[in-house]
Amino acid sequence: MCLALPARIVELTGADTARIDLGGVRKEISTALVDGVAVGDYVIVHVGYALTRLDPDEAERTLALFAEAGLGATTP
Repeated sequence: MCLALPARIVELTGADTARIDLGGVRKEISTALVDGVAVGDYVIVHVGYALTRLDPDEAERTLALFAEAGLGATTP
């Protein structure tokens, strides 16, 4: 099973890298597959790569469902 999670970009760390926040956990990821990401954008992350940009409302609803299910993710 593969799992891709919505995460918010909190810092651009290089030409094709960014730091994300997911429920208080921060991790550096590759943004090479998604053009024009910016701080504050939500992206779908899988194995360290941003796959696509995500609508902020949809991302927050998804993160709220994770939190409700006790999966540790919280809304910003």
